[in-house]
Amino acid sequence: MAPGKIRQHVRRLRVRALSILGLRKTRARVVTLGAGKIITEGLENNVWTDFYHNAMTVTWPAFFGSLAAIFILFNLLFAQIYNFGEAPIANAKPGSFSDLFFFSVETTSTVGYGDMHPQSMYGHLVATVENFFGLVSLAVMTGLVFARFSRPRARLIFASNPVVAVHNGAPTLMVRLANARNNFISDASAKLWVTLGISSAEGRRSVSFQPLRLERSENPVFALSWTLFHVIDANSPLDGMSAGDIGKSEMNFVVTINGLDETSSQLVHARKRYAAADLRVGHEFVDIIRIDEEGMRHVDYAKIHDTRPVVA
Repeated sequence: MAPGKIRQHVRRLRVRALSILGLRKTRARVVTLGAGKIITEGLENNVWTDFYHNAMTVTWPAFFGSLAAIFILFNLLFAQIYNFGEAPIANAKPGSFSDLFFFSVETTSTVGYGDMHPQSMYGHLVATVENFFGLVSLAVMTGLVFARFSRPRARLIFASNPVVAVHNGAPTLMVRLANARNNFISDASAKLWVTLGISSAEGRRSVSFQPLRLERSENPVFALSWTLFHVIDANSPLDGMSAGDIGKSEMNFVVTINGLDETSSQLVHARKRYAAADLRVGHEFVDIIRIDEEGMRHVDYAKIHDTRPVVA
């Protein structure tokens, strides 16, 4: 057997052994791409491998629930360690595990009411170790909470369906979006991509990412609404495709927006994915701007998703 194959075989055996022992677990994850779903397998399932990412992406209830569970388990552990000593805490009832637990909570949170305090060398040593780990965990929790709250995000509303209609005499793919905060996003830029499944001459399948040229890809001050225009001409990947061809294809459209939020002075990003079936060919967006009798302009965001068939 060749040395390369021997190394591969040893690697497989190692992974299998770790999985059997419970030291390494793999997970299956469902990834939504367009109208279909793909299941990824073989990834190592370890919370600590990507702890920060997991803490930043989990839902708020799960985030605070996990912090509460870790806090309780941490104090239960130290309460048990205190319990190994002989009367380590003054004023704690003999044999009262709850007193030791609540003393641990007071120590970890640095509250220190004063009713209970270490009275033996063992108690002082354990309290010293707990104080250190408590301060570290408190710093980590504070950092994670702050990072989640301060994470810059654009609050953009993307129309549910892009439309394809004639604009300035040419068939055009249009995507509409709006700034829900009504603040200013300076130097905003937009990109539109299409993902296509292609086959090589040898029959191998792969995914191709192709940019779609936009007529209005930059906006100096994005505050209200913005419509992106891609002209379907000879240079467009959509050229020559009918509505049926687009709807039956596996292509996906991805819109990305970047800009400087003037309120927070931070760069913000937003992304929206559309499946081919989301396109409405022969439709146009309903106008969301109207002018009243006094000449005031109104923007109705409730109509941001509305489209209507183009009247010939």
